[in-house]
Amino acid sequence: MSAQHKAIRNIAIIAHVDHGKTTLVDSLLAQSGIFRDNEAVPTCVMDSNDLERERGITILSKNTAVDYNDTRINIVDTPGHADFGGEVERVLGMVDGCLLIVDANEGPMPQTRFVLKKALEQGLRPIVFVNKIDRARVDPETAVDKVLDLFIELGADDDQCDFPYLFGSGLGGFAKPDMKTDSDNMQPLFDAILRHVPPPVGDVEKPLQLQITTLDYSDFLGRIIIGRVHNGVIKQGQSASLIKDDGSIKRGRISKLLGFQGLQRVEIDEASAGDLVAVAGFDDVNIGETIACPDEPTALPLIKVDEPTLQMTFVVNDSPFAGKEGKFVTSRQVRDRLQRELLTNVALRVEDTDSPDRFAVSGRGELHLGILIETMRREGYEFQVSQPQVIFRTIDGTPCEPVETLVMDVPEEAVGGCIEKLGTRKGEMQNMETGQDGRTQLEFIVPSRGLIGFRGEFIRTTRGEGIMSHSFFEYRPMLGEFDTRRNGVLIAFEEGTATFYALKNAEDRGQFFISPGTKVYKGMIIGENNRPQDLEINVCKAKQLTNMRSAGAEELDTLQAPVQMTLERALEYIGPDEMLEVTPESIRLRKLPAKKMAKR
Repeated sequence: MSAQHKAIRNIAIIAHVDHGKTTLVDSLLAQSGIFRDNEAVPTCVMDSNDLERERGITILSKNTAVDYNDTRINIVDTPGHADFGGEVERVLGMVDGCLLIVDANEGPMPQTRFVLKKALEQGLRPIVFVNKIDRARVDPETAVDKVLDLFIELGADDDQCDFPYLFGSGLGGFAKPDMKTDSDNMQPLFDAILRHVPPPVGDVEKPLQLQITTLDYSDFLGRIIIGRVHNGVIKQGQSASLIKDDGSIKRGRISKLLGFQGLQRVEIDEASAGDLVAVAGFDDVNIGETIACPDEPTALPLIKVDEPTLQMTFVVNDSPFAGKEGKFVTSRQVRDRLQRELLTNVALRVEDTDSPDRFAVSGRGELHLGILIETMRREGYEFQVSQPQVIFRTIDGTPCEPVETLVMDVPEEAVGGCIEKLGTRKGEMQNMETGQDGRTQLEFIVPSRGLIGFRGEFIRTTRGEGIMSHSFFEYRPMLGEFDTRRNGVLIAFEEGTATFYALKNAEDRGQFFISPGTKVYKGMIIGENNRPQDLEINVCKAKQLTNMRSAGAEELDTLQAPVQMTLERALEYIGPDEMLEVTPESIRLRKLPAKKMAKR
C-alpha cells in the first residue's frame, strides 16, 4: 500500500539496556494483528542475531511497521549502547517522535541519557513509557520525576519537558495513562503515539529526495539502502540519481523497492513522502547521501557519523597452534571479511598497514570491536588482536583524547576503593548518590585510556557486586600520563598439556586462567602473578611415580577455580606487549617475542 492512502507516524524507541524495549515491541506487534490468530508469536523479534539475543542488547537499528486505525506506525529500534552511537544519530533523523522506555524501579540510566540527549538535540518530543510496573517494590511516580530532572539537565526546552507519559508492562501487554486506571491492552499507547507524534513533513508534489540512513547487504540484491522519503514519490523500476557526499552525481535505477510490514520487508510498487523504505539498485553508497529524481537532483544536508575512538590491530594467527581450530585463517580471508563488515558497519574503519597480514581496525569502543571479533570467531575465523589503543586527535593545535561518562552502582563498602582507583586514572567525580538499599551511584568523567583494563579492578574492588557502564562524552586536551599497571603474568615454559600436579605446585604463585588438561605452548599466558614481574613456569610437569604409597591420599586435593577469560575480559586484560589469539574454540593470551614487539 502506498503512503498516499494512509496516515503515517514514524517513531524511534529509546531505552537503556534491559529496560524492556524489545519486549514492548513484541507486545505492540502482537496486538496490532500482524500475526495471524493461529501463528506462534516469537519473542525478542527485533533482536535478530544470536549475539543480540544472548547479551540482551540491540546492536543494529531495525525497522518494523504496524497498522492501527488506518495509520501506519513505523517503529525504529535504536541501539541502547553508546558504542553504537553512529547508528543512533541516523535513526533519529528518520523519525518525528520517540518513545522513551524507563524501568519503573531503576529510572533513567546512563545509556538512556546518551540516546535521549541526541533525541532532544534533534528537537524530538519524547513520550515516556514507565515499564515493568507489575513488578514488586517499584516506584513509577519517582521514575517520572527522575526523567523530568534528566530532561532539564540535558537542556530540554519547555515543550519537551511537558512530555506525555504512560505506565504499563511490555511483558504484561498493557498500558495506562495513570496508576489508578485499569487496562489489559496497549491501546492507550497506540492512541498516545497518534496524538503526540506529528505526522511526517514532506511534500508528495516535490521532486524525489530520499536520505540514506542505514546500509544492509543481501546476497540476492547486493547493497540495500534504508532511508526515509523526505519529498516526492519513489517507484520500483524508476530512474534516479545518487548525490554523493562530494557533490558528484551517479545515475541508476531502483531495481527493488521494499516496504516494512511487521517484521517482513515486502515488495511495494511505490512509496511517498514520510515513508521508510529499503531500496536496491545502487552499489557504491555511503550514509547520509541522497537519492533524488534524475531531472532535478537536490541533496539533503549530510549526516555526520561519530568518529571512532579506539583502535586495535588484527593480525593473522601465527601462534604454535595456528590453523588447528579455525576454518578461515589466511590474511586474504581476514581482510575480505573486514571489508565486508564495512558495507554495513558504518562506525568502523579498516586500514591496511605496511605488513600484508596486519590490519588497523578502529571502532567506537571495546564493545563495538568486541562484537565484531565475537561474530567473526563464530563464523569460523581465526586471528589475533592487539591491546586496544585510544585514538588521539589534534583540535586547534592541541593534542586531545576522548573522555567518557562512567556511571557505577556499587555496594557502600566499595565506594572508597572505586574512588581511589579512578583517582589514579585521572577520573573526576561529577556526582554521588546513596540509595536506600545500601548501594551508591557514582558518576565520573574519565579518559578512555583510564578505562582500558579497569573492569577487572572494578570487579575485584566490588567483589563482583558492582555494575558499571560508560559512554563517550567528548574530546579534551591530553590529561598526562598515569599508571594503570597490573601485576605480572604467569607464562607457560614449554608446549604440552597442563597437569593437576604442576598447577597445584605453582598455586601459590598467582591465579590461573587454565585448568588441568588444557593444551599450552611456550609463551602462552596462563595466569596472573602475585608480583609485578612476569614469571615463566612449567605447568606440564607430571608427578614422578614411585611404588611407595603415601599415607595421606591425595584424591582430596583441589585446585582454586581458574579465572574464566571471556573475550571482553581478555581484551581489557592484555598489555601492550601481548596478543589475544581468537579461534572458534578458544581464547588464548600470549606474550609477543621481543623481535615482534619492535615491529609493533
